[in-house]
Parts: sequence; structure tokens; C-alpha cells
Amino acid sequence: MTNGTIILASASPRRTELMALAGITFGVVPADICEDVLPGELPANHVMRLSHEKADAVAVKTNGRFFVGADTIVVLDGTILGKPVDAADAMRMLTSLSGRNHEVITGFTVYDSTLGIHISRSVCTEVTFKKLEKHEIAAYIATGCPMDKAGAYAIQGGAVHFVRSINGSYTNVIGLPMTELYELLQDMRAVE
Repeated sequence: MTNGTIILASASPRRTELMALAGITFGVVPADICEDVLPGELPANHVMRLSHEKADAVAVKTNGRFFVGADTIVVLDGTILGKPVDAADAMRMLTSLSGRNHEVITGFTVYDSTLGIHISRSVCTEVTFKKLEKHEIAAYIATGCPMDKAGAYAIQGGAVHFVRSINGSYTNVIGLPMTELYELLQDMRAVE
């Protein structure tokens, strides 16, 4: 049960589906912010900052009490892999991830507009890819799926067979660490 209006500040259908699967009653209002990495900004700090900015951007224009912002990145050897700009960029990213471990980090913020409280956290999951063949990568890119995904892949989509193992939250890799988010919503009395 929801205690006050919860608004998900995201255009991601994956985040919307995860919130619904958790039985949370909520609305969706996409946030439109600049997602550039600041000079010297660490990956976890980057996603927490963006999640905070997304929650705030939606809160100033939308009625509600609790605003949930989130941002997910893929990090390989300390370098953030964002969304690919084109098919060649997707090929570069997926080739670099082939046979390697990487991290998926999601930052999330819950903003209680009534109390004026922001709480931001990040969750990191280690993901290991199998060695990918060029034709596998090309076939996946041809589906169009990688183009709006951090690191150019979706674990719950056409790249499901790329992932050899994960260590940590599965839903984090999809884009929203639901256990951690739900616990925070409970702590803030947004859900029972």
C-alpha cells in the first residue's frame, strides 16, 4: 500500500515494469536533464547526482509527495559506458565487454517533497560476459535493442545469453535495485 503519491521520474519502461511488479502504486513523469559526467566525478557519485537531479526536475513541475529518480551506468576498468551513439559505438562497447567482468551501478534518490528530504544511494552489481563472437554482436545490434541501453545491452532482453554470471542485484542490472529501493521507501513511510 502506498502512503502518498509516488512519482517515478523516468522514461524507462523497464523501471516502470519493476515498480509495478513490486506492487507499488505510482505515476510516471520522465525527467529531462543533462546527463554529462562532471570532470573528476566518480561513477557512483555521477549516478547518485543524476538521480537526485531527476527527482528534483520532476518534483518542481508535478504534484506528488515522493519522487523517485534513478540512473544506471556500465563501468569497465573505471570508464563509464553510456548509451551508444550509433551502431559502431555499440559494437565497440560490446566488443570491449566480451569475456570480461564489468560493473553496473545504479544511483537512486527518493525525495519526500513534504518533509524536504532527499535520500540517495547507489548499488553496484558485477557482471561477467561470455566471450562474444562478432556475428553475435552484429545480430544483436541489428535488433536495435542496444541503442538506448547503458553499455549497449539489456540483460532482460536480447543480450540475456551474453551474461555468464552476475554478483549482486539482478534488478539493478535492469535499471532499478528493487530490494534496496523498496526498503528505502518503507523507511521513508512511502509504502507499508
